[in-house]
Amino acid sequence: MGVLRKLRSGSGYPLRRWPRLTKAGLAGAGLVALLVAAGNAYVLLSSGDSTDEVAEVPRAEVAIVPGAGVNPDGTMSTMLADRVRMAAALWHAGKVEKVLVSGDHGSWIYDEPDTMRKALVRDGVAPEDVFEDHAGFDTWATMVRARSIFEVGDAVVVTQGFHMARALYLADAAGIEATGLTSDLHPYGVQGTKSDVRELLSRVKSVVDVGLDTPAMAGPKIPISSSDGRDSWGPPAPPGTPPAGSPST
Repeated sequence: MGVLRKLRSGSGYPLRRWPRLTKAGLAGAGLVALLVAAGNAYVLLSSGDSTDEVAEVPRAEVAIVPGAGVNPDGTMSTMLADRVRMAAALWHAGKVEKVLVSGDHGSWIYDEPDTMRKALVRDGVAPEDVFEDHAGFDTWATMVRARSIFEVGDAVVVTQGFHMARALYLADAAGIEATGLTSDLHPYGVQGTKSDVRELLSRVKSVVDVGLDTPAMAGPKIPISSSDGRDSWGPPAPPGTPPAGSPST
């Protein structure tokens, strides 16, 4: 009752200010929505060509496989396994000479690139043709490092359809002539829905990264055209590394 008396008497928060705050809030929300829409439109209209058929992919120097989730038991998430499967198909079809797997390996307990590399080798891809980038913490870093560290000039990007426009946009911004091979081999359920929603904001971030030229982690050059992929592999994981860290045994 005391709060109501204060509101009625005007000694509390002035009710007359609520319409102004509502208008300001709506205006702010509208501006955010406009920026998100503009960023998405720009990325979608700026991206290159892609296909879901290996036979239709033009020949390129390398397939770039951006990372995705590795499960606690060390198995690849369905999205990641599908990307790796399609990259292997490109190599076996002679569409690419090398495969660059790029992902998160920020600690010993989690290792996307090594997990992908082992899967490719099990699938018959020559070890010397598989290169690892352990600092592909996001798609922009993957593309910047592909160009600056591995000196990739032309590539096929292998990823899901929801991610493809942004991946190709960032590859082009990094100086790579790229086409895409989509890897939507399964329905992805809740994870697919989450990815679709998150992608709306990720596209906006990609425009910001390009505009600001956000730096990626530096490192020694490993020219992909003249190097042995095994030179890019990291050291063996230490004893006790959990499955998601791609232990040696």
